[in-house]
Amino acid sequence: MSTATQLRASLVDRLTEDGTLTDPGWHSAARAVPHELFTPSYFLPVAGNVPNSYRPVREGEPGWLEGVYSDETLITQLDGRTRPDDVTEGTVAGSPSSSSTLPSLVLRMWHQLGAEAGHRVLEIGTGTGYSTALGAHRLGGTNLTSVEYDPVVGTAAAAALKAAGFAPRLIIGDGLRGDPDGGPYDRLIATCSVRHVPLPWLHQVKPGGRILATLSGWSYAHALVLLDVTGPGEATGRFLPGYTSFMIARPHDRPPRPALALLPGEERPSLIDPAKLEDWTGGWVAQLAAPSAERLGAGAEQILWDVSTGSQARTAPSPDGGWTVVQRGPVRLWDRVEQAIQHWQAAGEPHQEEFGITVSATGQRVWLGTEDGPGWNLPI
Repeated sequence: MSTATQLRASLVDRLTEDGTLTDPGWHSAARAVPHELFTPSYFLPVAGNVPNSYRPVREGEPGWLEGVYSDETLITQLDGRTRPDDVTEGTVAGSPSSSSTLPSLVLRMWHQLGAEAGHRVLEIGTGTGYSTALGAHRLGGTNLTSVEYDPVVGTAAAAALKAAGFAPRLIIGDGLRGDPDGGPYDRLIATCSVRHVPLPWLHQVKPGGRILATLSGWSYAHALVLLDVTGPGEATGRFLPGYTSFMIARPHDRPPRPALALLPGEERPSLIDPAKLEDWTGGWVAQLAAPSAERLGAGAEQILWDVSTGSQARTAPSPDGGWTVVQRGPVRLWDRVEQAIQHWQAAGEPHQEEFGITVSATGQRVWLGTEDGPGWNLPI
């Protein structure tokens, strides 16, 4: 066996042993798809650098193939434009804008989607094309359509898919619009996160079909949800166990803002420990309550800045114990976050899997426990 084949077999064995791979069809796909064709180069972070810096790793370099077959996310683009081959020497600073998601997560999501042979599937976010290749192997290329927003990324993915022997239908365009010329689909899987479930998806997946997507926001908290489409534009769903995050779809990312300036405001004691926002679910609950806010800071010193109104909230420890919060602007951000966190705490601080979502023509509402429990409307 070649080194790549050995490494691929070893990774598949590990994912089988830990329970990630349980379906024979996906097991076969994972063994067959040559991941190295989809990641000929990638970035690795340089430890201890602020702002974040990255060094390129290219095909044939020491450690390249081992990195390809590690169960890690590999960054393949920075700032929507810089790819590893663009860096001729040294390191480069930037923010990740495209990546090859860790294989265990890709395969777990395909399992969770429940896609089977004969299903027509729409994938949002082709990325490197590795997930697309797995889907094409399992479902057949004629049953899979994949949409990529970035034309450079999409062109590279198309070449890799062709080299690997797969021919799914590929579209360069806004994945939030889905596939206006296709459908209806049995399943939709998104490998980017969104602030709300795009309405075109809900019309392109047939009633009885399913949508698997990650909900996120401008505070960059994430939750994976599986939706059952109940009718055109309507769905219900539950959030899933585990911890899943993806880069937010570029049309849903926050708009540019000026540099943060902390301004005076009204001060009062905080009714909650601000560090609760560091919890995976706690931070997500806070984001539900203040969906237009960006969260900065850490621990007891949290900062919320509402992108749309300029409203601010910031917390700090009180000298005599507890915490204080300073708020300013038309939106009392901390008031909203406090109330949401208190609902969550009253329920025992459960993981996101205790939450659900209802989507209808009138809006999209995330709720805790049951549909008539505490809830928050998503921004649409």
